[in-house]
Amino acid sequence: MTLSGDSSETVEMGSTDMVFEPILEQGVFRFDCSVEHRKAASPSVSFKNSKDREVPIVSQNVPACIPTCACLQDQQVVTFEFSPGTSFYGTGEVSGQLERTGKRVFTWNTDAWGYGPGTTSLYQSHPWVLVVLPTGETLGVLADTTRKCEIDLRKEGSIRIIAPTSYPIITFGPFSSPTAVLESLSHAIGTVFMPPEWTLGYHQCRWSYMSAKRVAEIAQMFRDKKIPSDVIWMDIDYMDGFRCFTFDKERFPDPSALAKDLHNNGFKAIWMLDPGVKQEEGYYVYDSGSKNDVWISRADGKPFIGEVWPGPCAFPDYTNSKTRTWWANLVKDFVSNGVDGIWNDMNEPAVFKVVTKTMPENNIHRGDDELGGVQNHSHYHNVYGMLMARSTYEGMELADKKKRPFVLTRAGFIGSQRYAATWTGDNLSNWEH
Repeated sequence: MTLSGDSSETVEMGSTDMVFEPILEQGVFRFDCSVEHRKAASPSVSFKNSKDREVPIVSQNVPACIPTCACLQDQQVVTFEFSPGTSFYGTGEVSGQLERTGKRVFTWNTDAWGYGPGTTSLYQSHPWVLVVLPTGETLGVLADTTRKCEIDLRKEGSIRIIAPTSYPIITFGPFSSPTAVLESLSHAIGTVFMPPEWTLGYHQCRWSYMSAKRVAEIAQMFRDKKIPSDVIWMDIDYMDGFRCFTFDKERFPDPSALAKDLHNNGFKAIWMLDPGVKQEEGYYVYDSGSKNDVWISRADGKPFIGEVWPGPCAFPDYTNSKTRTWWANLVKDFVSNGVDGIWNDMNEPAVFKVVTKTMPENNIHRGDDELGGVQNHSHYHNVYGMLMARSTYEGMELADKKKRPFVLTRAGFIGSQRYAATWTGDNLSNWEH
């Protein structure tokens, strides 16, 4: 049976109203297919405090709209029905117009170079819909699952969410405005981290400046032409053979001196770090990671090796606190080179030379219990970039508690704004983009 085609009549057979309880604050409800499904749901990664999703509050309110649920094979299908004329927004980082009415998206973080208006999955996953009713009232709907999720808004006034069982639905409102809904959502998933003031200026970034000499020339040209600029960015070519936490000895022989010169000229410096660690004995990051047993495993228990910029790479398992601490300490040492901010790229995670563009879904993560425990990659794929950004943010905090960290991440999940900013990924220099 297909669950992602035009088969709504088939899918909705056997649907029942979901059970609910009020959580967090007035107007917020958690829905589950049943009490048993509630117990089986994985912990929340999107909530800033996952316990807020688990603890009911005292409330006399009842939901304005109760979704229905059907479980078919290993899929949970949730349906909301609203009045004709309802419009939909949200669904996170996907291509197309801001209004999502009539669209269908899939939450599966994807290295989507040159994406177009028909691309259904980009670099981030936000299983979230903002519902604007004909009355002007607004409701928020969050499918709180890290798994691949289909959000189908093609039927008028209807939301259909399909993802592997079991997961809760969280609703916010209806409230009088989109702002009120988003404020309530922010109480659950947190607000944007407070950025350093200098990040609000003009940033100069491209792929790529090939030497420290060229970086200094570009910076000086901005000053000579009196073009205001606060930040210059270093892409992967500053590294020694694309090895993370290294610098090319010929082209970037003294990163601290470069950073000092940029600082003296009124610039901050942001440097890229990717998750793929070159599989090479004698390379200190790989040796340290192997010694500390931080790598994601294949189904047979051996470290997964995938091709990225440096060649064959191992991948840190950021779902595990030991790995996050290991990475954070590498970041702490890296910052001592005059690094002002860090740019996390390729963290969907992207893998070259495979049709899926990512690692196998049956790879194994040894996740912390509060994140969901030991699970395969299909469970943690969408939060891999978010957890890398978290580790990077925490490493910058270790380096200097008096400075606000700045992290930019390509991949993310709803809630990752607590740790990192994001950008548009590999868009092209054309009018459509």
